Amino acid sequence: MSTVNKEQVKSFLLELQDSICQQLEKVDGKSKFKEDAWKRELGGGGRTRVLKDGNVFEQGGVNFSHVFGDKMPASATAHRPELAGRKFEAMGVSLVVHPRNPYIPTSHANVRFFIAEKEGEEPIWWFGGGFDLTPFYPFEEDCVHWHHVANSICNPFGQHVYAEHKKWCDEYFYLPHRDETRGVGGLFFDDLNQWGFDTCFSYIQAVGEGFASAYLPIVVKRKMFEYGDRERQFQLYRRGRYVEFNLVFDRGTLFGLQSGGRTESILMSMPPLARWEYSFEPEENSAEALLYSHYLKAKEWL
Repeated sequence: MSTVNKEQVKSFLLELQDSICQQLEKVDGKSKFKEDAWKRELGGGGRTRVLKDGNVFEQGGVNFSHVFGDKMPASATAHRPELAGRKFEAMGVSLVVHPRNPYIPTSHANVRFFIAEKEGEEPIWWFGGGFDLTPFYPFEEDCVHWHHVANSICNPFGQHVYAEHKKWCDEYFYLPHRDETRGVGGLFFDDLNQWGFDTCFSYIQAVGEGFASAYLPIVVKRKMFEYGDRERQFQLYRRGRYVEFNLVFDRGTLFGLQSGGRTESILMSMPPLARWEYSFEPEENSAEALLYSHYLKAKEWL
């Protein structure tokens, strides 16, 4: 059985944050990420990087955090009661990109590692993460490209992995009170330890590094599309769904807040602007209606 190497994971995550920030800055061509280094009173800290008011990205955040403590947050012990009474460490890179142009999808990615230790007992550890795409004015070819990249990442780890982690993504990023998916999915996984440390670590490396290959070609293809106030207002309305999911259902948000993480860093995933409208109904046969009828439901893209 391969040995758990926490420092190896941390080193990769810091390098991944650097790499993704550099690639997003290059595509944006104007704004740069500004970094806030922070410390957590109960143990640990991180570095939050936010890009604002760019040519392409209205706001983007790429956050690295490494927190630890002697007592598990309630959200974690509710999910895994065997963790009670153990010291824990949690580290990860999480990012959300909110483009300015409504024809470019919003996107989220995350890779993380968790370990809980108790003297005289084997550590409990796992990896988690994934990436997902939230378009407002979707293009079929973009969704197919997104899922082809996801499939190519998964294939070396087993022919079943893409189907399993795609299904998990569809089910996780789902708003039951709206009866719709948050977007067109991607990959999501948690509690990953069954392959042994080395293979699991290789998988999150592939997912983290593969995000840019999945997302940036879509950004480049759509960033020059012209749009007006109608498209902008619909984008802001649909961003409201993003807020609803992150504040009501997202386990990472709950863990961060309950574990005493830095609130500004945890909530960097929120869009800079969003709106809500009572009983909104898209016009029949419109581009907005197509989003609801064709894209906000789990489907096969390959």
